[in-house]
Amino acid sequence: MTLARFAAVLSLLDRSQPDRGSAVPAGVDADEFRLALLEDACEVVAGLELVTPALVLDPPDQPDAEAATWPGTPIVREPTLAGAFAALHALGAETAVLVAPDAPDLPPLLIGKLFRALGNAPSAACAARSGGGLVALAARLPLPGWLAAALDGSDNAVDLDTPDALARLRAAAPRPGLVPQGPPWHRLRTTADLRFLDPGLEGWENTRALLEGHPLGS
Repeated sequence: MTLARFAAVLSLLDRSQPDRGSAVPAGVDADEFRLALLEDACEVVAGLELVTPALVLDPPDQPDAEAATWPGTPIVREPTLAGAFAALHALGAETAVLVAPDAPDLPPLLIGKLFRALGNAPSAACAARSGGGLVALAARLPLPGWLAAALDGSDNAVDLDTPDALARLRAAAPRPGLVPQGPPWHRLRTTADLRFLDPGLEGWENTRALLEGHPLGS
């Protein structure tokens, strides 16, 4: 039997790091850049087969982010990863992947690998190649208690921006093998990260158009 699968892109502005704007090239509007990344990430999850795409918002009122999704896309308004997973479960998800909003060229295959990993583990992660943190986190739902506690939004909670997120999730698990790691990918958090964008790779059309004429990092 195929489990109900959801993939949700996060737009968590309250948790933005102080230097998040450092990825914006000179001459590019920061808000337009953020929304281009978000829209491309939403296109990635919307293109997955047999997966329901969704958007997670915090703060809850982000009309510009909502406009980046296809009509009818489920919108979850939750401030924590644990809350987002719980809300997706309430919508019918039995497995779900939460995706960072600054990975516009994330290959759908890598999300698929996370879903497959859930056949043998309650959670799975895609680590960021540079800067620490995660590109995506997958889980069976409802969350096991140890994972819900690790993602609960407390001062010591883990989120996708936590530099040692994978190590901390594995430390919270009864055994490290309960959080397998898929192939890593990159996030665009500094201008240097733009070098990871491959003009020959399909997708990321909104980001590509916005960066036209700008060097892709060094």
